[in-house]
Order: sequence, then structure tokens, then C-alpha cells
Amino acid sequence: MQRKAYVPGVAALLAVLLAGCTGGSGDDDGTTDPKPGESATTPTAAQPGKYRTLPEPCAAVSHGTLDSLLPGIKQVTDEEQREKAYEGTATQTYDTDRKVGCRWKAQSTGATDHLLVDFERVVSYDNAVSDDDRATEIYLTRETSADLPEPVASSESSEASEPSDSSDSSESPESSGSPSDGSGSPSGDSGSGPSSSASDAESGSATPSDGSTPSALQPRTLDDLGDEAFLDDALSSTRQRTVTVVFRTSNVVVTIQYDEQPATTTDVPSSKDMQDRARKLAGQLAGTFND
Repeated sequence: MQRKAYVPGVAALLAVLLAGCTGGSGDDDGTTDPKPGESATTPTAAQPGKYRTLPEPCAAVSHGTLDSLLPGIKQVTDEEQREKAYEGTATQTYDTDRKVGCRWKAQSTGATDHLLVDFERVVSYDNAVSDDDRATEIYLTRETSADLPEPVASSESSEASEPSDSSDSSESPESSGSPSDGSGSPSGDSGSGPSSSASDAESGSATPSDGSTPSALQPRTLDDLGDEAFLDDALSSTRQRTVTVVFRTSNVVVTIQYDEQPATTTDVPSSKDMQDRARKLAGQLAGTFND
């Protein structure tokens, strides 16, 4: 009976010793397992974006700027209607902390102008991706969709525009403002008005006779606006020109869409004038974020 009692005791002792060895080897393996190490050295969450709020879009554009982009506002004789035109109309949104916008419209004797300003504050829900990086992804998607031409072609045309004009228009200095590609008729200049044509001619970016965007003003990226920016310029078959400027500043993406529809299809909105106005507005909006 004593032997029978002893054997189970030895078996129990061996079981404890074996368990201890097994546990010890498991602990050793655990110290080299990368998982505990990873949890201890997991990097902190990506930094949030700089901006936590958005400007009130319908108050973001001054009356003076609206007068420049939408000349028809000043032609409204009824004071109450004119004030309504200045106020604009807020775009529909479901989260004013994330996306807001405003639209303006004005009709003058020569054209109807529209302006849209849109602010989007980007928030990343991925701890490994910062708000700025996510905003960059959204911006690049829009730039890719714009299908901008190669920047080299744009710069080359800009540099070569003045020599080309002077060499092709040796007959008279008055014709240097329009390209001489075989279609050199004065009808193209009349589309944007005498003053606009003279201004474009001096800058080497006269509007082609078919109303298309001059080569020096083709859609392109912009280096002097926000963290990154691009400009698009499109002319429809009905002579409506739409200039779009999109830029990113930290985790906010700003979109400006400015279009003009002439009263008659014989007129062509000036690409240079519309781009200048849109870029000036974009610079003003970018400045509000830096204040």
C-alpha cells in the first residue's frame, strides 16, 4: 500500500517538473516574439490636421471681389435684390464642420456669371494616416481627374509665345496679338473685346480665333498657392468658359469654380481675365487660413 501511495506522488512531481520546463521554454520564446515588442513600441497616432473649423463660405468673399467676378450685381437696381445677390446661397451640406459652400449668380447685359466656393475639411479615420496625408490624396484625385497637360508643354509655349508672335506677324505690329497659324482673321479678337485683346497681345497670350484657351494659359499646376494647387480652364460649345482653381492648405481642400456664359455665341469670355480673377480670389481665401 505504501508503494502504491509513493508512485502517484513521484508521477505528480514529474508532472510539475515537466510543466515547469515547458513553461520556462514558453517564456523564453515569448521574450523573442515580436508581437509583445510591437505593442510596446507602437507609434503614436498620426497628427491631426491644422484646421478644426471652416470659414463661413457666403461671408468669405468681399463685395468688391464679387463686383469684379460678377459685374451684373452692380447693375441690379433694386437694393434689396442686390443685397440678396451679394449674400449668395449656401450649398446643401450634412456636416458644416466638414464641408460647406456658397453660390453666387449675376446677369449683366453681356453675360451671366456664376461663382462657387467650396471648403472641405478632411479628417482621416486611420490612425496610421494623418489628416494632411488624407487631404493630399483627395487633392491628387481631383488633379488627376482634371487631366492637366504636361507642364513642360505649357512652359515652352509661354516662353516661345512672344518670339513666335513677332516672327509670324512681321507684316504689321498690330497683328502681333493673334496667332498666325493660317486662321489669322480679326474675328477672333472681336470675341473678347478690344481692350481684352490688347492686354492679351501684350502678355503673349491672345485668345485664338476659335475661342480656345491660349497655350500660355492652359490648365496647369500653380506653385504660389497653398501647399499644392492647380487651375483648369474649359470652353464649351456654347462659348461658356469655366475656370476652376483647387488648392490644399493642410487638411482643407478649397475649390473655386467660376464660369461665364456670354449673351451671344459670337462673344468669347477672356481666358486671361477670368483666370486672373479666380486666382486673385484663391489667394485671398488662402490668406484667411493663414491668419
